[in-house]
Amino acid sequence: MSRPLSLCVLTDGKPGHQNQSLGLAEAIARRLPAEISQLPVPTGKLGSWRLLPTPQPPPDLFIGAGHRTHAPLLQLSRRTGAPCVVLMKPSLPLGFFDLCLVPEHDLQRRIAANVLPTKGALNRVPPTDPARPRHGGLLLIGGPSGSHSWDGPATLRRIRHLVAHSPHLPWMATDSRRTPASFLDELAAAVPELSIHPHTQTGPDWLPQHLASAQEVWVTEDSVSMIYEALSSGASVGLLPVPRWKKSPSRVARGIDQLVATGWLTRYDDASPTNTITPPPETLREADRIADLVIQRLLTTHS
Repeated sequence: MSRPLSLCVLTDGKPGHQNQSLGLAEAIARRLPAEISQLPVPTGKLGSWRLLPTPQPPPDLFIGAGHRTHAPLLQLSRRTGAPCVVLMKPSLPLGFFDLCLVPEHDLQRRIAANVLPTKGALNRVPPTDPARPRHGGLLLIGGPSGSHSWDGPATLRRIRHLVAHSPHLPWMATDSRRTPASFLDELAAAVPELSIHPHTQTGPDWLPQHLASAQEVWVTEDSVSMIYEALSSGASVGLLPVPRWKKSPSRVARGIDQLVATGWLTRYDDASPTNTITPPPETLREADRIADLVIQRLLTTHS
C-alpha cells in the first residue's frame, strides 16, 4: 500500500493566510490520502528563514500564502525537489514558483502557464450535504479596509431591520480583526435577540461549521474573504453596504459588482420582505476545483 501524500503548509502567523493554505491542503486531502503538517516561518531578522529546518522525510508539496512565506517556499522546494504552490500574487516573480493561485481581479489579461486564476480567496469551508436542513441567519461583520470605509450607525440600522423582518430565524453575528472595537457592544444593545460571537472567542472551525448550517448569510461589503467563504457554504448570501473610498470602483469592488450582476450575491437594497435574498446559482467550491488542478499538474504520480 502506498504511503499517504505529505503536504507541508508554511505559515506566517496570519489567520487569513493560514485559512487559504489549509483550505487547499484539506481539499487535496479529500481527494487523496494525505497528511498535513504546518511549518511556521520565523519572524525577526532579515534572512532568518534560511535557518528553517528541512522537513524529514521531505514532503510531496509545499504550500504557502503571504509575503513572508515566499522565499522559504522557494528555498525548501530547491532543497528537497518537491514542488511549491503560492497563493495570492507573490512579491517575487511568478515564474519562480511551480504554481501560483491568483484571484482573477489581481491578474492582467496575459496569464502565464504556471498561474491558475481563482474566484476570490480559497478557504476551509467543507462541502455540505444538500439534503441537510438549513436554519438561521449569520451576520459576518468586517470593518474599514483599503477599499472601503465604515458607517457603524447605518450598518446597525440595516442589521436591526433584517432581524426584525425575519423573526422566524435565529440570528448569530461575528466580527473580524478590522471591526471597530465598540461595534459588537453597540450591536448587542441595538439588537438584543442576536447571539454575538466575537472572533477572539471562536476557534478556527467555528465559522465553517456555522456556515454549513446557515440558511442565509449577510456580509459587510468590505469583507471579500468572508464573502467567498459564505458562497462556498451553499447558503444564500446578501451584502450589507459600506461606503467605498473611491467613486471609481477598485478591482476588489468591481469583482463584487460582478458577483451581484451574475446572481451570486443579493444587495441589501434589493432585498425586502416581499423580495427575499436570492440563492446563488450553485455552491462555489473553488478550493476543490483548484485542488483537482494541482493534483493534475504536480501530483500525478500519486493520483
